[in-house]
Amino acid sequence: MTLVGAPATPHPSPGVFNLITKRRSLAGSMIGGIPETQEMLDFCAQHGIVADIEMIRADQINDAYERMIRGDVKYRFVIDTRTLA
Repeated sequence: MTLVGAPATPHPSPGVFNLITKRRSLAGSMIGGIPETQEMLDFCAQHGIVADIEMIRADQINDAYERMIRGDVKYRFVIDTRTLA
C-alpha cells in the first residue's frame, strides 16, 4: 500500500500481522495535492522548465515498448492522442 500526501483525518494503522505474514509493505510520499501541483506547474511555465519527451504516434506503441525493453530510450515517450483512431 502506498499513501500519497496526508489524509485530512488521522488514518488508522493496518494490522501489523497482515503486513508481516503476507510479506506486504507500507510506503508514503509527501507529493502534495492539487494546489501544490498547480504551483509547481506555474513555476515551471514562468521559468521555461519543460520535460524532454519523444512524441510517438499510436501505431508506434509496440516499437516504443521494444525500445524501452532494450534500453534505447533517451526521453519519456508521449503518445500523440490525435493519432488514436
